[in-house]
Amino acid sequence: MKLKLDLHEIYNRGDEIDRALREVIDEAVRKRATLVEIIPGKGSGQLKKHVLRYLDRKEVKALYHRVEKDSDNFGRVFVHFRWSGPRR
Repeated sequence: MKLKLDLHEIYNRGDEIDRALREVIDEAVRKRATLVEIIPGKGSGQLKKHVLRYLDRKEVKALYHRVEKDSDNFGRVFVHFRWSGPRR
């Protein structure tokens, strides 16, 4: 299962960005999604940096397997999850 979060609509509202990121990560954990696609857009790169800093927080980092910056599209980040064992 893949989830997608497009941040274009809230690019200039830091609190809402963090809330949206938290919600999509929580949803991925709940649904055991294997991938979350986050679209900060290209712009100046500040929003992408914000997203990457958020994902680098210790409590968030513990939830996912790895982050991949799309080499073909600067304005896209993939968060990969790895699940093993039965669903709890």
